[in-house]
Amino acid sequence: MPAQLQLLSPATTSAAANGASAAPALARSADTSANRDSALERRGRLTARLAKLAAAGYFAPLARQVGSLGGCARPIRMTGHRTRLDAATGQILDHFDTRHLPAGELLVRCGNRRTTRCPACSNVYRYDTYQLIAAGLRGGKTVPTSVSTHPRVFATLTAPGFGPVHNQPSTTPCTCGTRHTDGDPLLGTPLNPQRYDYTGAVLWNAHAPALWARFTTHLRREIAHAAGLTQRTLRHHATLSYAKVAEYQKRGQIHFHTVIRIDGPTGPASTPPAWATTALLDHAVRAAAKRARVQRQHRSASGETDGMQPPESTVFRFGRQIDVRAIRSTDFTGDAPVTDRHVAAYIAKYATKGAETTTGTLDRRLRFLAELAQHDLTDHARRMIHTAWHLGAQPQHTHLRLRQWAHMLGFRGHFSTRTRHYSTTLTHLRAERTTWRTRQDDAQERAGEGRSVTDQQSDRADLTAGHTDPDSGHRAGQRTKSGRRVGTDTTMVISHWQYTGSGLLPELAHLADLLAAAPKPRPDQAARPRRTRRASDRAGHSTSPLTAPVQTEVTG
Repeated sequence: MPAQLQLLSPATTSAAANGASAAPALARSADTSANRDSALERRGRLTARLAKLAAAGYFAPLARQVGSLGGCARPIRMTGHRTRLDAATGQILDHFDTRHLPAGELLVRCGNRRTTRCPACSNVYRYDTYQLIAAGLRGGKTVPTSVSTHPRVFATLTAPGFGPVHNQPSTTPCTCGTRHTDGDPLLGTPLNPQRYDYTGAVLWNAHAPALWARFTTHLRREIAHAAGLTQRTLRHHATLSYAKVAEYQKRGQIHFHTVIRIDGPTGPASTPPAWATTALLDHAVRAAAKRARVQRQHRSASGETDGMQPPESTVFRFGRQIDVRAIRSTDFTGDAPVTDRHVAAYIAKYATKGAETTTGTLDRRLRFLAELAQHDLTDHARRMIHTAWHLGAQPQHTHLRLRQWAHMLGFRGHFSTRTRHYSTTLTHLRAERTTWRTRQDDAQERAGEGRSVTDQQSDRADLTAGHTDPDSGHRAGQRTKSGRRVGTDTTMVISHWQYTGSGLLPELAHLADLLAAAPKPRPDQAARPRRTRRASDRAGHSTSPLTAPVQTEVTG
């Protein structure tokens, strides 16, 4: 079998498959025209090409490489090479070149967190977020289990109202006189779009990150004041740890879900002081949310502030509805405090969602406003994007970069942040997963089974070999061609990589669909009693009691 299989691009695949080399343009138009050929005929042609690859002995290597992507929708394609040398002797330990791969390219998972962009990668991101939040509540993953006894609360900070909208009151009908169902497209849209403050709504989203930063500053001040300390001396007695995620309401406004915890002076491993209680933390969160405010700065074309005091209408603050709940380790029923499992699952659910999931907007940036005509958007979302786009052209709002973040309805902050001492990191979780997969591969090799066609092992390690950052996907040591495992501290890596595109070529995309549809074999196991697991324990599932009292704010 040749060392490399040349898979042609979508523009030339048809001509090569039919053996037409003299007139590639004619073959292309006759074979790949999506306007004339049906989907069934296209699948038949792709299946025939895969049959030819199987006859030539290429099918199994290609299936192994595509299966290692774990269902990634748009993997990154790279070409290049990597050589690993012994740092002391200069001896070449092994050499890797994409020309020797079945597809001729290195396929790397995109790692996108958005569900609308890549469901497979977003699921992995959601599970990692669940573990990260849960570790900060009950310990594990480098976090001591004693954190479960520290004071902690789950808080929700909402946005103010910018006009009456269709909502779901708990007992009475909506202001419009009807009771809206959960899937009603009118939910969150203005009752009177002509009087809705779209400018204020977009600018509030743009200033939400600064408002959150101001909230954390006031929170430390409130805790120090309640403890009878100064803010400077607070760090010698206690440490504030938190993790937050930003969520879009149906009306397109950002609000924050956050887990806040008080630790001892050195972090989660130390015992918090006796005065640190859940009641104190509850009071501090509410007081800080009411005091936090940001004033819009008017800037000139040169980027400097004009020195004028902005009017009261340009002061941004959180809404009146602030929900703070204590987090317990017991199961919650009814109005009892929430548990760490519910909080971790609730926050993980929003880790992969953006404005496109809740409000039906876009999941990528706009280059031109005319692109909106190609998308099916609600009138409310379209007006929010239009407002952000036009405000971005005004000199006083240039520093907000609203055109760059128009698809996010003006929000330009990080959707998820945490303090350094809250819990473990995504880097550590990914490194643990990579190490586990490497051990699984070693176990299969020792058992003589070889790798499965649907192996989940990623090729990202070959792309980033030699980097010491575990977030790069580097495995815990590598094997040379002779089978000897070497570490990263004694080797020198010379590599060169070039980006060639995103997404699978037609044959590989069809192969990925076949692999996803094929039933996966189950290993023979002894029958064991099935244990029922609560739906709330699974990461990413909604926990409605967490936000039951938090309704969309409506102004008259």
